[in-house]
Amino acid sequence: MIASITGEISHVLNGQVVINVGGIGLLLNLTDETCLGCRPGNKKTFHTYLVVREDNLSLYGFETMEERDLFIHLIGVAGIGPKTGLASLSTLTPEAVRRAITGDQPEIFTRVPGIGKRTAQKIILDLQGKIQPLEPLEAASRMDEVDTEVMEALTALGYSIVEAQAALQSLGKNQDSDAETRLRKALQYFS
Repeated sequence: MIASITGEISHVLNGQVVINVGGIGLLLNLTDETCLGCRPGNKKTFHTYLVVREDNLSLYGFETMEERDLFIHLIGVAGIGPKTGLASLSTLTPEAVRRAITGDQPEIFTRVPGIGKRTAQKIILDLQGKIQPLEPLEAASRMDEVDTEVMEALTALGYSIVEAQAALQSLGKNQDSDAETRLRKALQYFS
């Protein structure tokens, strides 16, 4: 399998680019958003997936490994081909795909051209349990506020920003902790 490609973009087509790698021009199929960011002459790296058919080899490129992995999961669902998988990631963000699957919301997939209600439900059923849920937004934003407060307290005590970040990273993401508890644990990191 070709996991990634780095090269110079020579042509930008409709949903595709030709990327030169070692004197060979490879045709990559891209999401609409990824294709918009491509310009001839730019050097770029894509995470790729090669789809092998009886009469065709097609290479699909993605900005992130997360997009590529979601694409692989989507085309693993019976009835979803590479074009529909790519259309899904062109229409929906990776976060929206994850939320739709883990939140049991097939109506989100019906926004994708070529996916009806029954196919959307099939995607949800097939991929539930295979896709990790995202952290709830409320919990993530609350933890960001707490960590910011702890960071400010540590720097006020004379620790550098790098030291404060290292201490916070050592704590992990414990959502039950308040700022005072996290500060106490961060100070233990330094002892």
